[in-house]
Amino acid sequence: MKVVVIGGQSRNIGKTSLACGVIAGLPGRAWTAVKITQFGHGLCAADGKPCDCATDDPEHPYGISREMDRDGTSDTSRLLRAGARTVYWMRVLQGQLEEAMPMLHERLAGSENVVIESNSVLDFLDPDIYVPVVDASVEDYKASARRLLPRADAYAVVGGAEAAKLAAYGARPRFAITPPTYCSPELVEFVRNGLGL
Repeated sequence: MKVVVIGGQSRNIGKTSLACGVIAGLPGRAWTAVKITQFGHGLCAADGKPCDCATDDPEHPYGISREMDRDGTSDTSRLLRAGARTVYWMRVLQGQLEEAMPMLHERLAGSENVVIESNSVLDFLDPDIYVPVVDASVEDYKASARRLLPRADAYAVVGGAEAAKLAAYGARPRFAITPPTYCSPELVEFVRNGLGL
């Protein structure tokens, strides 16, 4: 199983769009996509607003569901439309991702190529490729994203001013991306080569 993790410095920065671009750019690869959303105190870690991410069972602070609606507006529907064969939405109480990892591994068993949208998952798995989305015009920078920047294999950079900040983490490929696709043919080729596809 080949695993690509797409992270990002903050919310609403283009992580799902980049994941969709990678999937669409490498069709026929039997992609399984996973979106991980953390929640706590009735608030979603994805956008900080009240949400329906929480599981109904207080004894199990995590849950996973398979997306079947290609026509919906959710991020998981977008991943299906991009060409993923299977898409899961994993909801996890903040601080409980480690407990939920066995369930995720079970769902991913037998998958050929996997793309996971999350920073925090890097604390519990070592992907083949990790690409964070960074944007110098966005002031918000999650602590987990900053801590994990040195693990990046490449950076997906919105705008060019971020280059100076990223230089501190060593010489890694930087791919310029722009809305609305947040992907580039060069980045797709980097993933293809990195996975040996």
